[in-house]
Amino acid sequence: MTITRTKLGVLGVIAGSLLFAGQANAAECEDLVLGAAISLTGKYATNGIHAQNGYEFAIKKIDEAGGVKVGDKCYNFKVTYYDDESKGDRGATLAERLINQDKVQYMLGPYSSGLTKAIAPVTEKYQIPMVEAEGASRSLFNKGYKYLFAVLSTSEQYLASAITLAAEQAEKEGKKASDVKVAIAVENDPFSLDIRAGVMEDAAKVGMQIVIDEKLPRDLSDMSSILTKVKLLKPDVLIVSGHSKGAATAVRQIGEMKISVPMIALTHCEAADVVGNFGDFANDILCSTQWAETLTYKDELFGSAAEYDTEFKSTYTEYANKTVPYQTAQASAAVYVFADAFERAGTLDKEAVRDAIAQTDLSTFYGDIRFSDAGNNIAKPMVLRQIQNGEYKVVAPSAFASDPLNWPRN
Repeated sequence: MTITRTKLGVLGVIAGSLLFAGQANAAECEDLVLGAAISLTGKYATNGIHAQNGYEFAIKKIDEAGGVKVGDKCYNFKVTYYDDESKGDRGATLAERLINQDKVQYMLGPYSSGLTKAIAPVTEKYQIPMVEAEGASRSLFNKGYKYLFAVLSTSEQYLASAITLAAEQAEKEGKKASDVKVAIAVENDPFSLDIRAGVMEDAAKVGMQIVIDEKLPRDLSDMSSILTKVKLLKPDVLIVSGHSKGAATAVRQIGEMKISVPMIALTHCEAADVVGNFGDFANDILCSTQWAETLTYKDELFGSAAEYDTEFKSTYTEYANKTVPYQTAQASAAVYVFADAFERAGTLDKEAVRDAIAQTDLSTFYGDIRFSDAGNNIAKPMVLRQIQNGEYKVVAPSAFASDPLNWPRN
């Protein structure tokens, strides 16, 4: 069954006209069960919990707005969670359990590209629509999957803009981009390897020199040997990607070893709370982000990006003095996509829901969401934030920048 596409002309139209029957009493709505294998223990647990909180916050907001209207019925989302323990084989087994034993017909994604890569063949085999928010590897979207949809930008975009920034700074100082030396240290997983590929491609375009190209240790707990090379070779740019644990290790050891590099760019700064955990060690580090509370995105369910940030912090007080991780925001956006698709499909038939998801054209507090035929979101850019005096400030791309770049870092 093919659903006629409803294209949004302005922010919030779909939310105002189709989504969420606000006049309904949420207590009268039936349960609509989604499944999720998520990392609640293991090395990805920090972000797995961030994602789960994002799912649950969106479900709460939808319930408060009257539930999801599907035809003449009202539904409240409920999620059956299992802990994948940050292990791909465990995630795949749990996906089978959710589908075959729990009879789940719709899935929310796990945390990380590696776990998504393990689960996607299972959901594809059983033709179960999965909207995921935490698997950014571009390798997920060249397999021909028809039931996988991702609200986030793909991973090769995460830190490539740091190369553009470094080239711009070199030119301002009367140098050539080809004079810039780059060091790369990444986890050996699909997400981080894609980040490496994006950085390598952009560096090659302008002739930058790659002087260090290393894999982080498997447990992500010690990168001192790599940082010793950084001290010796004195690169102008240091790129690190190792999810939350890798970010924490990098910031701690960069500070402890007094590493001086003009530009340092990481992933997962907010999720690792590098400011709260390491204070001044984190100052002037660049952090890639899918979303920021200062951006001008908005919708009628969550409000603006800033309003989402404020209400989420009041609901989950453990985030009150922290920057809300983008992993949380995009998890909420994934639930929102499901709600929108169910309403437009007007049925719980999973093929009709799958088609409605494919035709999503939605403006949200997290950014615009529109899927390519491969299932990745093609409507939202990445941004870079720099930690300036303990606060995250958007510095790139220039169209989104709230503050100028501090250069050099040390």
